[in-house]
Amino acid sequence: MATETKKPVAKKSAEAALKDAGKKEKVVAEKIPARLIEKYRTTVVPSMMKKFGYTSVMQVPALHKIVINIGVGDAITNAKLLEDSVRELAEITGQKPVITKAKISIANFKLREGQAIGCKVTLRGERMYHFFDKLVSIALPRVRDFRGVSKNAFDGRGNYTLGIKEQLIFPEINFDKVNKIRGMDIIIVTTANTDAEAFALLSELGVPFQK
Repeated sequence: MATETKKPVAKKSAEAALKDAGKKEKVVAEKIPARLIEKYRTTVVPSMMKKFGYTSVMQVPALHKIVINIGVGDAITNAKLLEDSVRELAEITGQKPVITKAKISIANFKLREGQAIGCKVTLRGERMYHFFDKLVSIALPRVRDFRGVSKNAFDGRGNYTLGIKEQLIFPEINFDKVNKIRGMDIIIVTTANTDAEAFALLSELGVPFQK
């Protein structure tokens, strides 16, 4: 008699969380208007053209996309942790997350290739500006003893990576429903050719860099 193959619990939980997140995908944080789009056009572009001597507005760097990653390595033993992270990331960004899986197997960590170990979201367009505005205007100032973000997290190609230690800094997160404090990596990808141009762009858009 053939035995019935059961799906891993982690995969099932993650898919269920993605289904729930999909229902909320259209619920974007409309409380914060994408005012940065207008600010970029009316303030940032003229300022950048003057500072770097651009001859056309098409040369002015802009935000291209924002990628938010959450690693949930402990989902190997507790599938609900991944489900919680998927739900929280969907609430923060207003977009359905994608499950990230292990590319290789690591026996010491009981990790199998293809096992779900995290989630991510890639934001573009108006939704990206909504998130960016919320990040710099509301979330970062809520960090305990906040003194600005580092100037040394550029990758040499005009992109910036920001590490967040707690998801609690985002207003959508209900503290009472959080089962575990978890951080995330936020990669801000710009069209700038140099770090100097990217730094100027992000500064003009309100990123509070350390002095």
